[in-house]
Amino acid sequence: MTTEAISLDQLRTAIEGALARHLTPGPAIEPRLAEAMRYAVLGAGKRIRPLLTLSTALALGAPAAAAMAPACAVELVHAYSLVHDDLPAMDDDDLRRGRPTVHRAFDEATAILAGDALQALAFELLSTAPLPPDIRIDMISRLSAAVGAAGMVGGQSIDITATGKAVGLAQLERMHDAKTGALLCAAVDLGALAAAAGNETREHLVRFGQRIGRAFQVVDDLLDVTVATDVQGKHAGVDARLGKCTFPALLGVDESRAYVARLEADALDALRAAGITSGALHEIAQQVVNRNR
Repeated sequence: MTTEAISLDQLRTAIEGALARHLTPGPAIEPRLAEAMRYAVLGAGKRIRPLLTLSTALALGAPAAAAMAPACAVELVHAYSLVHDDLPAMDDDDLRRGRPTVHRAFDEATAILAGDALQALAFELLSTAPLPPDIRIDMISRLSAAVGAAGMVGGQSIDITATGKAVGLAQLERMHDAKTGALLCAAVDLGALAAAAGNETREHLVRFGQRIGRAFQVVDDLLDVTVATDVQGKHAGVDARLGKCTFPALLGVDESRAYVARLEADALDALRAAGITSGALHEIAQQVVNRNR
């Protein structure tokens, strides 16, 4: 199966079904916790990260089934991060994807536990994926590095420390390459691992993921200052209210948009270097840079 043989909508539907199956509550799981986990993951979201995983595997000749478990794992980690980011101790937000955040719909303790459980489930899926043991180990190592102290969590820590302070472009890029980009890079790389891609191909694809990850954040910053709350599905103007440094605040709106265009061009160049000249990854890149604009 190739990326031309299956649409992003079909992939998204398959992802939704797989996530729902993995989040079907069992008798050993406390019902309120199970409900909060499902609330955090199902029924909303663009599924960009799992789409990247599946689309990368398909572009490299692997079947979608080989990458579905890692795709779901990436989305579960992303959902956990959103649950924790929205908490009062972090961004203190009460709206996510057009509905109350988990700690508002349930309570803070349940939100923390649901996030913890989603992260644990992600690594359980990787450890039991229908893949060779060495590939599973590589995937666990890759995702754990992307979400740990040198990746997503570390980027969030930098963000907290930098709030209310003057930040230069290099530090802002470093922060978001960790906070946002690391998981997007991992999503692409897990798809490459599912297809048993060589190191050179993986390096090109990681560059694609890094550029798309940074572009994603610049667009996110732009949306916060240019798009209304009812369009975004989350409160607009939050970054300014929290005193966060953003790309538009540092570069201006027009230069931030030009920066996104340069990042997109570099991302597509990385795909060409990996031998991928069309298909779903190109479509996802366009969706990332053009969303809600």
